[in-house]
Amino acid sequence: MHNFNYNSRQFVGVENYDDGDLTGDTVFHYYQKDRVVWGTYEGGGVQFGTLIASMQNDGSLDMIWQYLSMSGEFVSGTCLSIPEVLPDGRYRLRESWKIDSGESGTSVIEETRP
Repeated sequence: MHNFNYNSRQFVGVENYDDGDLTGDTVFHYYQKDRVVWGTYEGGGVQFGTLIASMQNDGSLDMIWQYLSMSGEFVSGTCLSIPEVLPDGRYRLRESWKIDSGESGTSVIEETRP
């Protein structure tokens, strides 16, 4: 089993289930201390967002998130991110999320190359 460490990793959106606020221009900055993971993100349809997660034994992230959209709307919800390690060692996160207003979907983010 891989020992996941999210500290100081940067991710970008590569896939979203629709044409929502997450785009290839959305950049996520992740940090970690023990099993707590947090981060910020911005770009695409996101002015600024934050997240906090609990890392599970398999490296998945049980997360809550919030952001201010470019249109000025506050959006928040929950997410389960399932990690995989790409052949070059970067992380890919497959995400299943739910917005507090009830909408749900999936997205994929990938770690950027150093």
